Formats: sequence, C-alpha cells, structure tokens
Amino acid sequence: MADFLCPAVNFIGKGTVAEVGPRAAMFGTKALIVCDGFLAKLEDGPVAKVKDSLAASGVKFAIYDGVEPNPKDTNVAAGLKIYKAEKCDIIVTVGGGSSHDCGKGIGIAATHDGDLYKDYAGIEMLTNELPPIIAVNTTAGTASEVTRHCVITNTKEKVKFVIVSWRNLPKVSINDPELMVAKPAGLTAATGMDALTHAVECYVTKDANPATDAVAIHAIKLIGKFLRRAVANGADIEAREGMAYGSLLAGMAFNNAGLGYVHAMAHQLGGLLDMPHGIANAVLLPHIERYNLMVNPEKFADIAVALGENINGLGKMEAAEKAIDAIVRLSMDVGIPQHLAELGVKESDIQQMAEMAMRDGNAGTNPRVGKLADIVQLFKNAM
Repeated sequence: MADFLCPAVNFIGKGTVAEVGPRAAMFGTKALIVCDGFLAKLEDGPVAKVKDSLAASGVKFAIYDGVEPNPKDTNVAAGLKIYKAEKCDIIVTVGGGSSHDCGKGIGIAATHDGDLYKDYAGIEMLTNELPPIIAVNTTAGTASEVTRHCVITNTKEKVKFVIVSWRNLPKVSINDPELMVAKPAGLTAATGMDALTHAVECYVTKDANPATDAVAIHAIKLIGKFLRRAVANGADIEAREGMAYGSLLAGMAFNNAGLGYVHAMAHQLGGLLDMPHGIANAVLLPHIERYNLMVNPEKFADIAVALGENINGLGKMEAAEKAIDAIVRLSMDVGIPQHLAELGVKESDIQQMAEMAMRDGNAGTNPRVGKLADIVQLFKNAM
C-alpha cells in the first residue's frame, strides 16, 4: 500500500505571493507570521509582501521573527508565546525550511500538551489538528512547505528530531520565484543540493513507488539543468522557477517515499555542530549513494541520465557510477565544500553521531541496511 500526501493547494510562479491574504481570509482572522530577523527587516522583501497581502484581505497579523537556522525548541516556545498572546488562529511561515519547521512546531505546541521531543518525535504521534498553515517559500531546497516533516533541534540533548505526521501538512504552499532572486549564491547552492539530495534519496529508497519515482526523477532533471544557472546569476528568473519546481517535486517525492542515511547522518551534523543542513547533505550524498549502489544500479543509471551523463555502451555498475560522478561535479561546480573536516567535524564526534544516526527515523528507509560500523565508516569517508 502507498499513500501520496501534499498540501491541498500549491501556488507556483511569479507573483503568487499575492495569494497569501485571500487564502488566509478563508481560514481565520489573525495570522502569526513566522520568519527570521533578516527577512523581517527587508523593506520590500517577502515578509513585507506577505503583510501587504494580509492587510489587503482584512487579515490582522502579529510577527515572530526569531527563527534560527536549524530551528530550536526555544524558537518554538518563543513563537508560541506570541501566538497565544496575540490570539492568532492562522500561521504564515515565510522563508526556507527553518521558518516552515518552526511554524509547524508552533502549531504542534499550540494544539498538543507535553514535550515535543519526548512525546511527539516519531511517525504519526500527533492526535489533534494544527492551526491552518500557509507556507511561503523563499528558497528552492528544503521543500518543508509541502511535507509532513517538522525538524527541530532539542537544545538540551543537542539532537535534531523529526515529528512526522499528515497533520503537519500546510494547507497552502506558495513558491514565488520572484522571492528567491535576492538569495546569495552560497545559499542557493546549499539549498539546491538539499533538493537534489531529497530527489536522489527518495528515488532509491526502499519505499519508492511509481508515483514518487515520477516526480523524483523529473526533479533531478530540473535541478541538474537549472542549479548552476541559479548560482551563477541569481536574477535568472527562468532558473529560479526551474529550481522552485525541482525542489517542490523532490519534496512531494520524499514526503511519501522517505529518505535514507544521508539525512539520518546530516541531522546529527546539524544538531551537534549547527551545520547548515544543505551543506551537510551535499558533503555526505556521494559517499552514502556509492555505498547504496549495489542495491539498485539500474536506478542509479537513471539518475546519471537525468543529470546529463552518457551511459551508452557501459555496463550496469559503470553506468551507476556515472551518477556519483555527476553528483560530485555538480556539487563542486556550485562551490560546496567536499569534506567534513574542513567544516569543523572532528574524528572524536563520529561515534556519537553514528549512534544517533542509527536511531534517526530516516535510517529505516535507506535501501541498504547497515550496521553501526558502516555508519561510522561513512562519516570517516566524508571527512
């Protein structure tokens, strides 16, 4: 049996941010805007456009602008305090995955008693409906605007945990490429490689199905075509829109097929070292997928072709290896660091991170089943 979940309404294209207000008016009367401090201060930026749209539709709003990268339980608590004090009944998240995940966390905390980590980490642990969430995306990468995943860092344990539930799905997602043109090249590269990781991991995961395969492989094609262009020229609106579609499709795919060891391990780099998620994924991706090659080389050959490789005349494993070559080349072309050591990871961190990765929910859908020693070695390979 397979299910396929995504938000009820998904707007994609230039100018779609104007849909925030009319949609919010269908759900309630006062929105909590969840974003980071940088976006909140931009004079004519995404948050300003969201405010204008809400006001034009007669929807009042309050703002929580304290979201941090790798959003923390403390961010959720601070946002919840404003949500309750301002008597909000809608949540509008503006930004990338950090804002969307924090907004989901606030929605969970507003409707569920107890501790997010101890009581709700895991799959389908939520029992109550969340406030309506409208997710306005400003990066092409995490796809949190279309997924059931809420990823939060527990500041006491220094671990990222995931709350997976269909109740986390935003009611509306908005991907307006005009909100993405100002993103710097480094952020564009990191989020773009995050999207590629989603598409690749879910294409080969053991829970993949024809529906997820269809959107995942097209996501890989789009990212392979447009990521370099988006990094080279952030104002290339065609490239920005292509990446928006690629990220969205990758999100729809992994939302339903799961991920694997790349994300299980990357979450530990984010939780322990606060490493940007897209960078962690990008560095790990070729090492883990080389480990996975033997399970389904035909699918890796598909990935190679989607990334523009010529596999004519090659044997099965040779064709599969071309996928790894293409991933490494794309990562290097857009300026991603290639080794964990240069990002501050120490050999002494590996054992603890490997043990935690084995307990991460994403580990269960990796196509090749490994042991703790395998995860330790994969971290070492990436050093």
